[in-house]
Amino acid sequence: MNTTILIAALAVAGVASAGLYLARRKWLDALLVAIAAGALGLFAADLRVPGEGGRTLALDPKAVPSSLDGIRALTLKGDGLRAAQWNDLPARPLAWDMPRTGGLQLDFPCDVALGRLFVLKVQREDRGEARLELLAENGQVLAQAKGPGELAATWLPPVAEPVVLKARLLDARDKLIAEGPVPFIVHEPAILQVQGRFGAPSFDLRVLNELLSGSGALLDWQVMLSRALTRTETAREAMTAPNLTVIDAAWFERAGAGERSALLAKVGQGTSLLVLGGNANDAGLWSRSLQLPLQAQPAGRKIEAPLELPVAPLVPASRTAGPWTGSEDMVWTRGWQKGRIAWLGVTEWHRHAISEPRALALWWQGVLDRLDIEQKQRTEWLAPAEMPLPGQRLEVCARGVSGEARFPGLKQTLAWQRRADRADASCVAVWPEKTGWLRVEDKKAGVHAVYVYAPGDWPQWQAAQRRDATARYAARTPAATGEGPTRALPAWPFALVFALAMLALWWRERR
Repeated sequence: MNTTILIAALAVAGVASAGLYLARRKWLDALLVAIAAGALGLFAADLRVPGEGGRTLALDPKAVPSSLDGIRALTLKGDGLRAAQWNDLPARPLAWDMPRTGGLQLDFPCDVALGRLFVLKVQREDRGEARLELLAENGQVLAQAKGPGELAATWLPPVAEPVVLKARLLDARDKLIAEGPVPFIVHEPAILQVQGRFGAPSFDLRVLNELLSGSGALLDWQVMLSRALTRTETAREAMTAPNLTVIDAAWFERAGAGERSALLAKVGQGTSLLVLGGNANDAGLWSRSLQLPLQAQPAGRKIEAPLELPVAPLVPASRTAGPWTGSEDMVWTRGWQKGRIAWLGVTEWHRHAISEPRALALWWQGVLDRLDIEQKQRTEWLAPAEMPLPGQRLEVCARGVSGEARFPGLKQTLAWQRRADRADASCVAVWPEKTGWLRVEDKKAGVHAVYVYAPGDWPQWQAAQRRDATARYAARTPAATGEGPTRALPAWPFALVFALAMLALWWRERR
């Protein structure tokens, strides 16, 4: 029964009983009834008074309690606890002052496709001059970055394999600030399936063909050498789902209306289209068919970065051109139903194929990235939320998995569990026993590995992660503004008063 209704019923009963005794001029009996009813009502009211209901616990990060029964609030000094430790504790008000110095944040991908740049970023609270070095296992410097504030070092992995590099952060006087391992997995890239249709041969097309072939892409390549002669290159294996079509402007302008409509219909179904605009001549056709406003450019116009390249004779006059959005490297893109179209407004990239092959490959990778070509993956492994450490709980999560996950190093087989806080993902929890790669095997997803750091690796990064986790926990149960702690008023005195009043009333009735 609701407490308010119960107290109201007691009040009505008490008033009625006292009224009956008053009508019979039994003043003392009426007083005893009033006292009994009031005591019973106070007993049911669960009154609270200022004061602590439970004790305040000073948390020790090295000995975290498994339960907070009887604990009203928490106090803490230092960097705090890991997220996995906080998640095991119920919410309590936390008194904690976050340290403001000594933290360090690292940001890098746990896996990267072969041919992609690996980027290590370091964020520091100290904004002074520093140098970040990325080292191989033999100590060779692979990449470095200098400057104040955030630093980023880049490296292009040569082979697909698990890699554990070493990073070192030095101050302006070459004094060591921090160092530790940088583990990640280099995997084989998803294979592009490219259809190429070109109205005229060029050195640029040959270089693009070589770049795509070198990346392992499947190519269905057709170049018109003359009206009666076409050079054709078929894919080395069957193309089940072409996801990129590359054409030059000349092919599109010479194609019939049916061919152009069929191409755009395919793009509308989800295929990406890249147009090499170097040999465009009919600005009106592009405006009518793709709403692309082209304007003639001055002869000899070039862009300087990231490569020095001549600008095509016809390109949009501004970065925003109707539904098209441009960039500094002269690439304009737009959505087309479920697909995407890009217009490349530069030429003569073949001049960099010998002198700057790596820069050219990275530039082309950036052009293709603008198309957002979707590579369907059956499984996506999610990066751990914090540094995995021996003896600490680790959540391994992935999308597209089901059944069981096997950990050979731990001799454990665990069932995947769905998680509401991770969209479409399933997780398992393990406690790693040692430092190094921890293998995970799944029947559908195959083999994956998670790197477990040593307890002494990157202490500043661990401190920053603990601070973030502790700040999130403190936000779960903030102290109420203007309200102090309270405790329940003992109820047994009201029960005693009620019992004594009823006994006294019984004794008087027996007389």
